Amino acid sequence: MKKGILLVFALFMASITMEAQRSCYVDVEKILESVEDYTAAQKKLDQFASKWNQEIAQKYKEIEQLYSKYQADKVLLSDKAQEQREDEIIQKEKEARDFQKAKFGPEGELFKKRQELVKPIQDKVYSAIEAYAKKRGYDFIYDRSSNASMLYANPELDKTQDLVDSLKK
Repeated sequence: MKKGILLVFALFMASITMEAQRSCYVDVEKILESVEDYTAAQKKLDQFASKWNQEIAQKYKEIEQLYSKYQADKVLLSDKAQEQREDEIIQKEKEARDFQKAKFGPEGELFKKRQELVKPIQDKVYSAIEAYAKKRGYDFIYDRSSNASMLYANPELDKTQDLVDSLKK
């Protein structure tokens, strides 16, 4: 009996607490896209990525050519010469993978460029969101663009445009 009363009391207190909290949502992706510096930074990042992808493709094309030549010459090569060619191809593949990792890996150049170009803009947007929340008395602001579990949201609670406007001031 006491457990039941405690449970009802706890649920009652939780519902009072939940009603007192104010929340809204924004689409951070839309906000970022409205910032000109962000779209310029994204274009720069895309250019770097495209250039590096072309270089990687060229490296793998050279490896394919080496392998094709090796296959054609294989019957004419001594065991030692075959082994040397195989080692050369393996080394070229390793170099290509290392280059790819250096450019696109978790600590690669693209990541560093993204940190350099995009992070300051993201920080500015998140600061604007925080200031907006404090000014308007919101306890929570959710990101609709990255929250897959938000199945429905009242459009009246969407404050994306307010933030876009505040960033343009």
